[in-house]
Amino acid sequence: MHQAASWCLGYPDEALVERLPLLAAAVDELPAGRAREGLRTFLDHAAATPLDVLQTDYVHLFDLSRKQALYLSYWTDGDTRRRGEVLAAFKERYRASGFLVDTHGELPDHLPLVLEYSALADPDDGAALLQEYRASLELTRFALIESSPPYAGVLEAVCATLPGESPKDKAAVHAMAAAGPPSESVGLDSADPRLLPLAGYGTAGYGTFDGSA
Repeated sequence: MHQAASWCLGYPDEALVERLPLLAAAVDELPAGRAREGLRTFLDHAAATPLDVLQTDYVHLFDLSRKQALYLSYWTDGDTRRRGEVLAAFKERYRASGFLVDTHGELPDHLPLVLEYSALADPDDGAALLQEYRASLELTRFALIESSPPYAGVLEAVCATLPGESPKDKAAVHAMAAAGPPSESVGLDSADPRLLPLAGYGTAGYGTFDGSA
């Protein structure tokens, strides 16, 4: 399921179009529930939408706006210096799995990459990593409900694979994490709503960046 979600959240291209029938068949074999319904919502949308429209919509959603950021540590660390340590820790977990992850030029906390790691490298650690950043996933899901329900369906599917119920609203998401904006903000004002009060959430156990990552 995580591999299917990874493909759905990547930049739409001809490869995705070619995979749509296979993805639809695989999703139809999933048990009835949030995961199947969420992925089906996106796949039906993708199948009915011209590729150039999908590509334009993707750029507007994920490249030209941070409101639906697919970078998990962006929600917890914003544009802070400390984020470098967090990104290095993502890379270290990938290395420790023994799986050579192709980042496709993306940062290591890019959700499609994390989902690929979970699907192909280390399902247990991948699921643990997603759970550590559960608040990031849920906040992205809420943002997409408002801007793009088909993509929100993919986030709904991912969250459905994790323990516990999803929060009912954004206030409940904030209750999952410690309050207080990230420190050492670079480029964003601390009052910016994109710097959400989730500092420290999902970073327990990370090592110190030693410049080797």
